[in-house]
Amino acid sequence: MPQKNQESERKTPTNESEKYSANDKKFQDIKPSGGIKVIIPAYNEEESIAKVIAEIPEIVQEVIVVSNNSTDATEKNAKNAGATVLQENRKGYGYACLKGMDYISKQPFDKLRTKPDIIVFLDGDYSDFPAELTKIISPIIEENKDLVIGSRVKRLREKGSMTFPQIFGNWLATSLMKLFFNARFTDLGPFRAIKYDKLLDLEMQDKTYGWTVEMQLKALKKGFSYTEVPVHYKNRIGTSKVSGTVKGAIFAGVKILGWIFKYSFK
Repeated sequence: MPQKNQESERKTPTNESEKYSANDKKFQDIKPSGGIKVIIPAYNEEESIAKVIAEIPEIVQEVIVVSNNSTDATEKNAKNAGATVLQENRKGYGYACLKGMDYISKQPFDKLRTKPDIIVFLDGDYSDFPAELTKIISPIIEENKDLVIGSRVKRLREKGSMTFPQIFGNWLATSLMKLFFNARFTDLGPFRAIKYDKLLDLEMQDKTYGWTVEMQLKALKKGFSYTEVPVHYKNRIGTSKVSGTVKGAIFAGVKILGWIFKYSFK
């Protein structure tokens, strides 16, 4: 059975977030030479997932939502919004991302279906502005960067959108990366883009909360070119499964610091 056209099924973005990116002339003409696929890990995001998908620019070849053992209507709403929906019952952000990567690696590629050039990771809680994807991929296309992180800078963050543990954890992690690796990162933001072949070279392993920092650390170790772009960030829909709980925040912090110290002594 032929696959449905993901671009034609997704709605044209109509949310106010368009004014930050989709209608910005600087980024409107971004045209990648190859395909772009978006991976969205999602756990019980029934209220937000369709909004996220609807605002992803149409230059994206395929939107892949990985339901991380969701018990609500996340999968149904994502499918109705035009996304490819996968199931990963092992709970963990990294598990979901790896599931999406495995799916892409097993797709048949031919003259009509080309291997993606860029993979974008995006959360399903509607805290990011999906239309800013063009800003995220721009340095890869125009400057040949390998990795781009969307940095949730203070001036572009909605009040309350990041908790104190998140802000402090980001500062601590990026400060340690600067100390040990002379890195220029300021955020571990989940909204990011990476060349597909470079992503494969990283041989990602983390199954839970250390996924983002693992990617950045391995990119540093391998000498990949990277940059950050400032992105807007708003209060998510629903409650965070990580920063919204003390247990989640502590566990995430331990995993992130664990990866940093592990690579500091390699």
